[in-house]
Amino acid sequence: MAFEKVAIYGNPNIGVYVFTNENFSFIPRDAPEKFENVVKKTLQVPVYRVTLGLSPLIGVFMSGNSNGIVLSKLITIEEISFLKKTLEDRINILVADDIKVSAVGNLILANDKAAVISPLIPSKLRAQIEEVLDVETIIRSVAKSPLVGSVAVVSNNGLLLNPLANEEEIEELSNIFGVRADVGTVNRGNIFLSSGIVVNTKGGIVGSETTGPELMRLHQIFFSS
Repeated sequence: MAFEKVAIYGNPNIGVYVFTNENFSFIPRDAPEKFENVVKKTLQVPVYRVTLGLSPLIGVFMSGNSNGIVLSKLITIEEISFLKKTLEDRINILVADDIKVSAVGNLILANDKAAVISPLIPSKLRAQIEEVLDVETIIRSVAKSPLVGSVAVVSNNGLLLNPLANEEEIEELSNIFGVRADVGTVNRGNIFLSSGIVVNTKGGIVGSETTGPELMRLHQIFFSS
């Protein structure tokens, strides 16, 4: 298990273009074949090419875990049909029509044990999200930000938090998600962590500008025994 440094379209912010869980990954329809091969080899899951809202920003317009995915209201009927056909009812799907902010990837932080939902998401959607992801959900900010899916990255192994998170919050979120947790950055100090990291329990990809010390921290959090 390891992290692989990579860029897409010459951009180190690979997390805005990719979604992964324990069973599959989504990448942009026009992503280079070399990028697809890195994702497939490193994350060790099947890779599917999609668009969401006619956009390559998969990581921005999708969130979820191995049980379900929550999609932006911008998704088209054709894209929904493609996802359902591709996934063959292997996962729950929810289109978040009632969320004013379309970037649902920035508003939900989830692994296969729990999910933290942004206060920006209407509380009436909590039960739907909880049912789709099949985990307990908690509404709260993370590291003083409502963009909970942007300032943190979680897998079934570990949780990386924005450096603004304090010790009490690190411990609380570690207990919620059932994983070890710590703070760190990516891509030479970027604190919007999900923009530069895509990870599951089998491996991870990080932005090409991620430094050696940043990589060491990521290995400690996500893959140390």
